[in-house]
Amino acid sequence: MPMTLEGSCRCGAVSFTLASHTPVPYQRCYCRICCKTQGGGGYAINLGGIADSLDVKGRDAMAVYKAEIEDGGVCHVSSGQRHFCRHCSSGLWLFDPTWPELIHPFASAIDTDLPVPREQTHIMLAYKLNWVEPQLKPGDVCFDQYPDESLADWHRSRGLWVE
Repeated sequence: MPMTLEGSCRCGAVSFTLASHTPVPYQRCYCRICCKTQGGGGYAINLGGIADSLDVKGRDAMAVYKAEIEDGGVCHVSSGQRHFCRHCSSGLWLFDPTWPELIHPFASAIDTDLPVPREQTHIMLAYKLNWVEPQLKPGDVCFDQYPDESLADWHRSRGLWVE
């Protein structure tokens, strides 16, 4: 049975639950969008959740941000929808209709105790801010962009997939 994740915004206007096969917060994203919208140590940590299981209270307090992405000098609007609380600005999750079966809650919005990762994957390092120094531990892996291994594959290959 998948793990149930409970999350909320800082002010309490929005709360949510969803089921997750991939609850380990192992991947730190250093892209400029994650850094600017999620703050933290210059990165965001995204989890994976089952979209059909998402139950939200306080939807009227939510807003959606769609980032502009520059690619080869051409700017386009991302299909990723970053949901946040319009009252306190807490980031809640990312949904991308390209993968309609998935929700990517931000680990920072999760109130449930999460498993502690033995190792972490640092991604989008080519875009990190100059002042950010990744906190690398033995076993951590780094990528200038995206890794080949998906969120699901990472959990499965380490025996961390929650049935």
